[in-house]
Amino acid sequence: MAVSPPIQRLSLPVALSFASTALPIAAIGLVMAVFLPRFFAGHLGLSMVAVGAAITIVRLIDLAVDPLLGMAMDRTKSRWGRYRPWLVVGAPLVMAAVYMLFMADKGVSEGYVIGWLLVLYLGISIVTLAQAAWGAALATDYNDRSRVYGVISAVGVIGAVLILVVQLSVKGSFAESVHAMGWFCIVLLPITVLLCVMISPERVAPKTSGVHASFADYWKLITRPEMVRLIFADFVMALGPGTTAALYLFFFHDARGYTTAQTSFLLIFYIAAGLAGAMFWSWLAQKMGKHRTLMLTSVCYAITQSMLMIIPPATMSLAIPAMFAVGFVSSAFVLIVRAMVADVADEVRLETGEERAGLLYALVTTTQKIGSAITVGVSFTVLGMVGYNAAEGAVNTPEAIRGLELCYVFAPIILVFFGGACFIGWKLDATRHGEVRRQLDLRDALAAESGVLATASGVSLPDTDGKP
Repeated sequence: MAVSPPIQRLSLPVALSFASTALPIAAIGLVMAVFLPRFFAGHLGLSMVAVGAAITIVRLIDLAVDPLLGMAMDRTKSRWGRYRPWLVVGAPLVMAAVYMLFMADKGVSEGYVIGWLLVLYLGISIVTLAQAAWGAALATDYNDRSRVYGVISAVGVIGAVLILVVQLSVKGSFAESVHAMGWFCIVLLPITVLLCVMISPERVAPKTSGVHASFADYWKLITRPEMVRLIFADFVMALGPGTTAALYLFFFHDARGYTTAQTSFLLIFYIAAGLAGAMFWSWLAQKMGKHRTLMLTSVCYAITQSMLMIIPPATMSLAIPAMFAVGFVSSAFVLIVRAMVADVADEVRLETGEERAGLLYALVTTTQKIGSAITVGVSFTVLGMVGYNAAEGAVNTPEAIRGLELCYVFAPIILVFFGGACFIGWKLDATRHGEVRRQLDLRDALAAESGVLATASGVSLPDTDGKP
């Protein structure tokens, strides 16, 4: 009789090697969210409306990509694994797009920006989706998943801090600092991808249902109650802090009176806080459950975000701890939601016999893209409507500054509150997931025994598709 194998925690060296690709990807994401909008509007000469429209158009086009990628990844069969080959494919796309966007000079068209943004988002989608789905197979225990996705978040924080160090170390113009950040990402990405694929193991779960999923089956996944909650929560919890990313430089420089150097310095504390936050929230999720931790963080985010309006303008001694607090709390959202998706993926595989981790992660990454599209497009449009001018040296009216402050501080609080409310009455806790994993491990062990018996006896047993 097959017995459930004991749970083994992933070793820290393997977890770090697996998480290494998050370092350059997080660095690229920070530049895209904070510095590229200003680079496009200020250095390349595109208008605020054009920049917002370009990013919105790309995000809308990109919406259908992740579900298709997820379905393709779940069906991939190769001698190198299911998700490993996709990392290798995605890296060159990201590198090429980073070069063409970060090194762009004055005179490029909006079409040029849209085209290369599409390539960049495609490459990033491949890399991040492959890593997220691979992580669900790599760490199978409820609590170990919180730990592993916490390591991924922590490594991403290190990447974001390093890119800020690169930006601050450049003594030249703003455009030259963007070029330097681009080269940093281009060099680092292939190194980390190689480290990940060479060291991290990949266990491909056996297929047991014997049938191929239809589009109706995929629709059932999307409308599954747990996934509806996770999708909506991920959407608003990404949209909230995402609103602050695109407006960060404008808010702290124009509304709060900090210099450009001070805004970059403050951002280091915000990002660095995520390193401590990722470790703390992943630990707390193991103690009190993932869904309870997310509800707690939504309340803490409202408190810390409000502090930014209470402290006096241009007061670094108070702004530093305030930014650290906001970064510490907001680091919990993505990592815990990703760990919860892995739990749902196990439940789905138990019920259907099919691996659907790639598609399930595609659903939540798609919501982030929708949020990013709404964030930049709507925020920039609203600022344009209230008369805010982002040009260097421009003088804005008090009304325009007030509109900027409202968009930056209070809109994210409302959105994150909605995200926390999604987990009231959540059922897939540690106890329920432990039972799911017990049944999965027993079934996988039986499948492995059948394979061994077939090899030893020379008798061809039915394969996972139900064919001899």
